[in-house]
Amino acid sequence: MNHYRALVFDLAKDQSVISIQERTKRDLAEGEVTIKVSYSSVNYKDGLATIPKKIIQSYPLVPGIDLAGTVIESRDERFSKGDEVIATSYDIGVSHDGGFSELAIVPANWVVSLPNGLTLKEAMILGTAGLTAALSIQRLEENGLSPEQGSVLVTGATGGVGSLAVNMLAQRGYKVTASTGKETEHDYLRELGATDVIHRDLFLSEEKRVLRKELYAAAVDPVGGRTLEHILTLIKYGGSIANSGLTGGTKVETSVFPFILRGVNWLGIDSVYCPMPLREKVWARLATDLKPTHLHSDIVNEITLDELPVTLQTILNGDARGRTIVRL
Repeated sequence: MNHYRALVFDLAKDQSVISIQERTKRDLAEGEVTIKVSYSSVNYKDGLATIPKKIIQSYPLVPGIDLAGTVIESRDERFSKGDEVIATSYDIGVSHDGGFSELAIVPANWVVSLPNGLTLKEAMILGTAGLTAALSIQRLEENGLSPEQGSVLVTGATGGVGSLAVNMLAQRGYKVTASTGKETEHDYLRELGATDVIHRDLFLSEEKRVLRKELYAAAVDPVGGRTLEHILTLIKYGGSIANSGLTGGTKVETSVFPFILRGVNWLGIDSVYCPMPLREKVWARLATDLKPTHLHSDIVNEITLDELPVTLQTILNGDARGRTIVRL
């Protein structure tokens, strides 16, 4: 495979220029493992990449922070031709050419063997969003969360992390409260397993309070900002919030009271530089006890490389639902 197609971002007069290009192997990045990409996925971070110099560190660059495919060449003994593999995060799609390409090369230390129980397509339906949702649940359970303790709140519930977290938690026996600003998606969230669906505006109150009534045993929060400020005051004694995102903003104004009076745990979730042993452990769970039941349902939108530019703008605008994967 000497020629391949890829989506490429470049800069012209400080404006992003997006094009689909025919490339050759000479255009590939540095690395030990060459992969024929079968699928990639679209994440909020990929949408941010369309903003000049926001995420991408050097131009031109092939974006796409996720990819799954088959090894066609490896200079690392851990991987052989024909192996099915996953590569997500690290510098992929940020400073290293990413997954929106029919061919990719990445450092071997960034590659995970596809676990038994997942197909390449399923791996990209999950992608970074699924890894982040699963890491959130892993950390919450390590901090003592169990179904009998009460409802788990999931914010941004129609997004990639949120929708997968709702489904994973529900199938593990948790009562899930899903928060969304989309009135039309309540039935969709209940199909994923949410017991209750509430409007996100409930967490945007102008009233500043250090503590409120204890409502939730834990929360999966990919939103941050004012939403996180509010839900910190609602977590039950000893409960935890797994915070992984910033779609609601980076500024969080809080007090020490949730932490010193209720023992609340604010857990940071990082799927970018997550250590490989934990990464492999969580991918194994994504193929078994955390594998969502809705991987082939309305949660998934499959597109082609040519449809990507419009889709990236859609996800950046917050209009996406569930997961979008790219068939290469």
